[in-house]
Amino acid sequence: MGLFTHIIFDFDGTLADTSRIILATMQATMRERHLSVAPAEAIRQVIGLPLKDCFAHIYPSMSQSEAMECASTYCSIFDTLKSSFSPTLFPQVRETLHCLGQQGITMSVASSRSHGSLVELLEMLNVRHHLAMVVGVDNVAKAKPDPEAINLLLNATNTNASKALMVGDMPVDIAMGQNAHIKTCAVTWGNSSKEALEKSHPNYIIDHFSQLLKLL
Repeated sequence: MGLFTHIIFDFDGTLADTSRIILATMQATMRERHLSVAPAEAIRQVIGLPLKDCFAHIYPSMSQSEAMECASTYCSIFDTLKSSFSPTLFPQVRETLHCLGQQGITMSVASSRSHGSLVELLEMLNVRHHLAMVVGVDNVAKAKPDPEAINLLLNATNTNASKALMVGDMPVDIAMGQNAHIKTCAVTWGNSSKEALEKSHPNYIIDHFSQLLKLL
């Protein structure tokens, strides 16, 4: 067997382009809650965090209860908008997942999105069958960058940490992998800048999804 036997993916910005619906829903939530509407760039910087933390980062003076209320409003608006902003897989994702599966690689997803939303989108995009497990923010007590989600996946699949790779588009994904003591791979097509990703010190940085095949 090669260098890695288990690859753990983030979802938003890594497997699928969901930025349009996230931006639209975040800004609609801000208007609904009578908040100053943050620009798209400020929102992109917090994608990947749990919803309440996204709002708390954008509005530092916001209380935890207010952030929770914003998260609840976001979920309601998201359900209304999701049919208008269908996410799409990034180029070569489907083909590469198939090739990885053919090589016997175990694949999972660890995301700050809820488990139900993850499964719904993965099934809609017809890639759920490639994944051994899907872990959402509601499946763990501690969210990214805490390593709980990765540790859960490694334990459930009996994977040694030295054989696992975390793949994500945000520094928080890289930090989660580092906290779990596994190798990390940053992708440049998501919601973070390449400069920010380089500062997070991943083991690898790739510009195209199919480049994962060269890391094995």
